[in-house]
Amino acid sequence: MRRPNAAAGLDAAQAAAADRGAKGLVPLGGRPFLDYVISGLADAGVREVCLVVGREAPEIRAHYADSPPERVRLAWAVQSEPRGTADALLAAEAFAGGEDFLALNSDNLYPVSAYQALMALGEPGLAVFEREELLAQSNFPRERVERYAVIEVGKDGYLGRIVEKPPPERLASASGEVLLSLNLWRFSASIFEACRRVPISARGEFELPQAVDFGIARLGLRWLAVRSRAAVLDLSERGDVAAVAGRLRGVGPRP
Repeated sequence: MRRPNAAAGLDAAQAAAADRGAKGLVPLGGRPFLDYVISGLADAGVREVCLVVGREAPEIRAHYADSPPERVRLAWAVQSEPRGTADALLAAEAFAGGEDFLALNSDNLYPVSAYQALMALGEPGLAVFEREELLAQSNFPRERVERYAVIEVGKDGYLGRIVEKPPPERLASASGEVLLSLNLWRFSASIFEACRRVPISARGEFELPQAVDFGIARLGLRWLAVRSRAAVLDLSERGDVAAVAGRLRGVGPRP
């Protein structure tokens, strides 16, 4: 989000948050984006939320010290270095306490129905989105979606594997639906062993999709795919702010 974009039309407060790389604190309707994310979790019945933070921790902590959530209890986990998403998840192991938990990106606003479906599963799973439905309902530009991981789901409904950044020719030749993961998961405590053992990636990070694949191939872990057909809002880049602000106009978050 730090990348300049003169066409994004940000106000001064939004630009300042974007310059700092603090996506969750970008103000929308006077409230930071993270308030909307936590409010959606609360709407789904979540009552405890752990924020995994890095260098932006003081700002986020200050916000919630001044404006504590009404409906959830906040916990904090610190990723001391930006070593990838699998490493970030490991920071929250103590919070999970051996129980199943939801894991999600803080720069996506997922549908409450997707949270509820995963919470009702009774086993590990992931939310699955069909590419064309996502494009029709959400604010994702096609060129961004085409960079996302494609998932393969077996006839039994369980995740087969994650194909990171598939080549364009593969997508062009794909028949039927193209299924995507947007990193909304229900994990059991077994994911932490996969995160500890996954090899470092070509980007020099310990990445969660690779940890999931490692868990399937080496540890016998399984995730049930749960279809979601509702919109997801993405705040990855400066150019997303205006569209997301428009979609959230009149929405009052209550974390």
